[in-house]
Amino acid sequence: MKTIDEIIKTKFKDDRHRFIANMMYTSNWLQNSFVDFLKPYALSPQQFNILRILRGAKEKWVTMNDIKELMIEKAPNATRLSDKLLDKGLVDRKRADHDRRVVYLSITPAGLDLLAEIDKEESHLDKSNFDNITEEEAKICSHIIDKLRNSE
Repeated sequence: MKTIDEIIKTKFKDDRHRFIANMMYTSNWLQNSFVDFLKPYALSPQQFNILRILRGAKEKWVTMNDIKELMIEKAPNATRLSDKLLDKGLVDRKRADHDRRVVYLSITPAGLDLLAEIDKEESHLDKSNFDNITEEEAKICSHIIDKLRNSE
Protein backbone atom coordinates (compact mmCIF):
# COMPACT_ATOMS: atom_id res chain seq x y z
CA MET A 1 0.00 0.00 0.00
CA LYS A 2 1.28 3.44 -0.89
CA THR A 3 1.81 6.10 1.72
CA ILE A 4 0.08 9.48 1.49
CA ASP A 5 3.44 10.98 0.45
CA GLU A 6 3.60 8.62 -2.54
CA ILE A 7 -0.04 9.17 -3.48
CA ILE A 8 -0.02 12.96 -3.34
CA LYS A 9 3.63 13.26 -4.41
CA THR A 10 4.42 16.21 -2.21
CA LYS A 11 6.60 17.13 0.72
CA PHE A 12 4.56 17.99 3.77
CA LYS A 13 5.42 20.89 6.05
CA ASP A 14 5.22 18.59 9.08
CA ASP A 15 3.55 15.42 10.35
CA ARG A 16 0.36 17.28 11.34
CA HIS A 17 -0.12 18.44 7.74
CA ARG A 18 0.59 14.89 6.54
CA PHE A 19 -2.02 13.62 9.04
CA ILE A 20 -4.64 16.12 7.81
CA ALA A 21 -4.04 15.23 4.17
CA ASN A 22 -4.10 11.53 5.02
CA MET A 23 -7.41 11.88 6.91
CA MET A 24 -9.03 13.79 4.05
CA TYR A 25 -7.75 11.39 1.41
CA THR A 26 -8.77 8.32 3.43
CA SER A 27 -12.19 9.76 4.22
CA ASN A 28 -12.81 10.30 0.52
CA TRP A 29 -11.52 6.79 -0.29
CA LEU A 30 -13.85 5.23 2.30
CA GLN A 31 -16.82 7.30 1.10
CA ASN A 32 -16.25 6.26 -2.53
CA SER A 33 -15.90 2.63 -1.50
CA PHE A 34 -19.17 2.81 0.42
CA VAL A 35 -20.99 4.56 -2.45
CA ASP A 36 -19.88 1.77 -4.79
CA PHE A 37 -20.97 -0.86 -2.24
CA LEU A 38 -24.49 0.64 -1.97
CA LYS A 39 -25.06 1.06 -5.74
CA PRO A 40 -26.65 -2.40 -6.22
CA TYR A 41 -29.17 -1.50 -3.50
CA ALA A 42 -30.02 1.87 -5.12
CA LEU A 43 -29.24 3.70 -1.88
CA SER A 44 -27.04 6.68 -1.10
CA PRO A 45 -24.94 6.62 2.07
CA GLN A 46 -27.31 9.23 3.57
CA GLN A 47 -30.39 7.12 2.79
CA PHE A 48 -28.66 4.09 4.29
CA ASN A 49 -27.84 6.15 7.39
CA ILE A 50 -31.51 7.15 7.78
CA LEU A 51 -32.59 3.50 7.56
CA ARG A 52 -30.00 2.47 10.15
CA ILE A 53 -31.13 5.25 12.50
CA LEU A 54 -34.74 4.13 12.17
CA ARG A 55 -33.87 0.48 12.73
CA GLY A 56 -31.89 1.31 15.86
CA ALA A 57 -34.42 3.73 17.33
CA LYS A 58 -36.12 2.91 20.62
CA GLU A 59 -39.41 4.28 19.32
CA LYS A 60 -41.23 3.10 16.20
CA TRP A 61 -41.68 6.67 14.94
CA VAL A 62 -38.76 9.16 14.87
CA THR A 63 -38.99 12.86 14.06
CA MET A 64 -37.11 14.22 11.07
CA ASN A 65 -35.32 16.64 13.41
CA ASP A 66 -34.05 13.74 15.53
CA ILE A 67 -32.94 11.91 12.40
CA LYS A 68 -31.04 14.98 11.17
CA GLU A 69 -29.29 15.25 14.54
CA LEU A 70 -28.18 11.60 14.44
CA MET A 71 -26.99 11.52 10.84
CA ILE A 72 -23.28 10.98 10.23
CA GLU A 73 -23.32 13.48 7.39
CA LYS A 74 -25.63 16.32 8.40
CA ALA A 75 -27.93 16.54 5.41
CA PRO A 76 -29.97 19.69 4.86
CA ASN A 77 -31.92 17.68 2.29
CA ALA A 78 -33.09 14.98 4.72
CA THR A 79 -36.69 15.56 3.65
CA ARG A 80 -35.84 14.85 0.00
CA LEU A 81 -33.85 11.79 1.07
CA SER A 82 -36.82 10.51 3.08
CA ASP A 83 -39.12 11.15 0.08
CA LYS A 84 -36.98 8.77 -1.98
CA LEU A 85 -37.09 6.15 0.78
CA LEU A 86 -40.86 6.57 0.99
CA ASP A 87 -41.18 6.13 -2.80
CA LYS A 88 -39.19 2.87 -2.53
CA GLY A 89 -41.48 1.62 0.25
CA LEU A 90 -38.63 1.50 2.78
CA VAL A 91 -40.13 4.00 5.25
CA ASP A 92 -43.53 5.29 6.29
CA ARG A 93 -44.22 8.91 7.13
CA LYS A 94 -46.81 10.68 9.24
CA ARG A 95 -47.37 14.17 10.60
CA ALA A 96 -47.94 15.02 14.23
CA ASP A 97 -51.53 15.77 15.16
CA HIS A 98 -50.50 18.62 17.46
CA ASP A 99 -48.25 20.33 14.88
CA ARG A 100 -48.46 19.49 11.18
CA ARG A 101 -44.89 20.76 10.69
CA VAL A 102 -43.51 17.86 12.75
CA VAL A 103 -42.84 14.86 10.52
CA TYR A 104 -42.21 11.32 11.77
CA LEU A 105 -40.59 8.42 9.92
CA SER A 106 -40.73 4.70 10.61
CA ILE A 107 -38.92 1.87 8.85
CA THR A 108 -41.11 -0.63 6.99
CA PRO A 109 -40.66 -4.41 6.84
CA ALA A 110 -39.22 -3.91 3.34
CA GLY A 111 -36.68 -1.47 4.80
CA LEU A 112 -35.74 -3.96 7.51
CA ASP A 113 -35.37 -6.74 4.92
CA LEU A 114 -33.12 -4.57 2.77
CA LEU A 115 -30.92 -3.70 5.77
CA ALA A 116 -30.68 -7.40 6.68
CA GLU A 117 -29.53 -8.15 3.13
CA ILE A 118 -26.98 -5.31 3.23
CA ASP A 119 -25.73 -6.41 6.66
CA LYS A 120 -24.77 -9.80 5.21
CA GLU A 121 -22.69 -8.19 2.47
CA GLU A 122 -21.33 -5.34 4.59
CA SER A 123 -19.07 -7.72 6.49
CA HIS A 124 -17.33 -8.48 3.17
CA LEU A 125 -16.77 -4.75 2.60
CA ASP A 126 -15.38 -4.35 6.11
CA LYS A 127 -13.11 -7.35 5.61
CA SER A 128 -11.74 -6.11 2.28
CA ASN A 129 -11.12 -2.56 3.56
CA PHE A 130 -9.98 -3.30 7.11
CA ASP A 131 -8.56 -6.82 7.13
CA ASN A 132 -5.05 -5.45 7.60
CA ILE A 133 -6.02 -3.48 10.75
CA THR A 134 -6.02 -5.23 14.13
CA GLU A 135 -8.68 -4.55 16.77
CA GLU A 136 -6.04 -2.75 18.86
CA GLU A 137 -5.00 -0.56 15.92
CA ALA A 138 -8.64 0.26 15.20
CA LYS A 139 -9.14 1.23 18.84
CA ILE A 140 -6.08 3.51 18.78
CA CYS A 141 -7.09 5.15 15.49
CA SER A 142 -10.62 5.69 16.74
CA HIS A 143 -9.28 7.28 19.93
CA ILE A 144 -7.06 9.66 17.93
CA ILE A 145 -9.90 10.63 15.59
CA ASP A 146 -12.23 11.24 18.56
CA LYS A 147 -9.53 13.39 20.17
CA LEU A 148 -9.14 15.39 16.96
CA ARG A 149 -12.88 15.94 16.59
CA ASN A 150 -13.29 16.93 20.26
CA SER A 151 -10.62 19.65 20.03
CA GLU A 152 -13.10 22.18 18.66
